[in-house]
Order: sequence, then structure tokens, then C-alpha cells
Amino acid sequence: MFTDSHCHLTFPEFADQMPQIRAAMAAAQVDRALCICTTLEEFDGVQALAAGYDNFWASVGVHPDTEDLAEPTVDDLVRRAALPKVVAIGETGLDYYQMEERKGGRRIADLEWQRDRFRVHIRAAQQTRKPLVIHTREASADTLAILKEEGEDGGPRAAGGVFHCFTETAEVARAALDLGFYISFSGILTFKKAQDLRDVAAFVPLDRMLIETDSPYLAPVPFRGKTNNPSYVPYVAQQIAQIRNLPVETIGQATSNNFERLFAAVKSS
Repeated sequence: MFTDSHCHLTFPEFADQMPQIRAAMAAAQVDRALCICTTLEEFDGVQALAAGYDNFWASVGVHPDTEDLAEPTVDDLVRRAALPKVVAIGETGLDYYQMEERKGGRRIADLEWQRDRFRVHIRAAQQTRKPLVIHTREASADTLAILKEEGEDGGPRAAGGVFHCFTETAEVARAALDLGFYISFSGILTFKKAQDLRDVAAFVPLDRMLIETDSPYLAPVPFRGKTNNPSYVPYVAQQIAQIRNLPVETIGQATSNNFERLFAAVKSS
């Protein structure tokens, strides 16, 4: 019934726990999960995990906040995207969060390497015809501008994709939807101080919405502060159901249908 559209099951928090995670997913009626890659060094493990289970899939990409590891080329991404069970490019995008504190006092102008990396991922997505998994944090204006510059406008050249773990404003959501992207909500939606985000979830069309855990991070209430895992994604669906006055089964089915539509390769992997 439910699909976790974004999780990181190769992270150390889940070492040797796959049988328990899969049992918990089955008990919670979480039928599928997309395992997200954040570095080229991590990719082999992510792809092997997806290839090893019939209801896991993988992405290939380098997270915008990653430094001092292998820098991807379009060819690097295209070649890996051709492997079995790889259905998306990312996660990719821009992250300007707390620059002074986290990035050694650099200015936005100093992050041209992030913007160049983002463009590489967009071009690989367009070449492979596989959707983008986009991370944007305190960088929405540049994220949207680069997508438009690279032809991600919903037209025939565009790869499309999803703004994952959405935390931006309603205006950013509207702009992303106008470009043909989906919006994915995480456990943040259940947090007490997330009313603005719940307002966004109230207007995003149900046929353009995904749900995710971003495991092992951002566990929803009532598990906040604990290690997140895909079996908790129904709590995100329950919050959306409450917001929209719909049965949770409706949210689960709609977001799973959307997952299949966006990541079309899951039907043939």
C-alpha cells in the first residue's frame, strides 16, 4: 500500500539490519523503497542492495553537500544509470544551509562547484531519460533558475523528477509543480512547528505528491529523535490524510501510483 520514495539503507545505522527492516516494512504494508545514492563511492553498495531485493530500487548521484570525494561526470552517471534497478539520478541539487557556520565562512559565490555539479546531474538525467531526485536547502531560487536554464521546464527535453523532503514555501512548491516536478513530504510534516509545511501539503495536487522517510533521519512523530526507517512512512501518509480529510489508504495508493508514474522503470526492473 505504501512506498518510501527516498531512504538511505546503506548508511552505517542499518548495518546488518536488513532482515529486521524488511520485516518491519512488511508489517507496516510498505511495499517498496527507493534507495538513494549520495556519493560515487557508495553507489556499488546501493545498487547491489536494490539488485538483491525485488521491491528495492536505486538512484545514482552525488549529494550537493559532499566534498573531497569523487566528482561525477555526465558519463559516470550515465554509465551507472544503465545498471539493473537504477531508476533515478540524484540526489542532487543545492545546499546553502548555514553557510557561514558549515562551509568555512564561504559566500554563495564560492559554491559554483555545487551549481556545476547540479548541471552535470541534470544533463545525465536528460540523456538517460531518468528523473532527478532534487535536494534544495536555502537555495530554492538558484535551484529553480538552473533547472530552467538546463531545459527542465516540463517540455519534451526535460527529465522531470521530485523535490525530495520538501521544506520550502508554497511559492517554491508552485514553481516546482509548474516545471513538472513532484513534491515529496517526509516526517517533518508531523513536527509540531511544521504548520506552514502542512499548509503546503494541503494544496499540492494528490497526483503530484510522494511520501518518504529520508531514513535514517527525520523520524516522524511519535518516533522523533529515533533512527528512522521505511516502516515509518505510513505516519507521513496519515498526516496527509488528516490534512486533506481523506482515508490513509487513499494517500497510500495515490502516492504509490505516483511513484510508479515518475519512476517508470520500476515496472520493468
